Amino acid sequence: MQWYYWLAIASLAICLTGCMYHFIRLVKLGKPREYSKRSGNPAAGIIYSFTKAMNPATKESAYLNMPVYVSGVIYHLGTFLAIALFFVFFITTGIKDIIAHTLALLMIVSAACGTGILIKRIIDKKLRLLSSPDDYISNILVTGFQAATAIVLLLPAAYPVYIIITSLLLLYMPLGKLKHAVYFFAARYHIGYFYGWRNVWAEAKHKQ
Repeated sequence: MQWYYWLAIASLAICLTGCMYHFIRLVKLGKPREYSKRSGNPAAGIIYSFTKAMNPATKESAYLNMPVYVSGVIYHLGTFLAIALFFVFFITTGIKDIIAHTLALLMIVSAACGTGILIKRIIDKKLRLLSSPDDYISNILVTGFQAATAIVLLLPAAYPVYIIITSLLLLYMPLGKLKHAVYFFAARYHIGYFYGWRNVWAEAKHKQ
């Protein structure tokens, strides 16, 4: 087995170990503690948080900035696809040309969206003031990962370079904001629990 396969396996193992640490920490913290008197249904609030609350029409930051929102959705979908391909590449990089070219095009579009989001963060004064180095590093690593995926689909000989870039992403994931891949679910659960407990989620208001 070539050295870069071992690098990929080691980086993945470290990444999964770090993410598992965060997951176990969340489990130990348990559900949020409410001191107010219960006036609603926490379960209904949690369901709403993971479903209708994700609708861009219910989020001002989304429906007032639809191009950025759509770019973000494409960017995340591209990341999921690139992760899936990472595991496929352990089996083969010899994907049929028409499929490889199609996947590479999708990766290029996704990476372009990530680049656009990065540029907006740089040139928009308000976003720039709210940004930390972690925001830039995370974007660059994910966008680089997607671009490297596109390159290796078109040029399999670039696989060692692809692995190096991917390994950097995997090693950084448990350390920076990319660990929101773990915390996202806990955050949605907690806010949904709050909605339901206090009966303040949108549909609850309509029913009153």
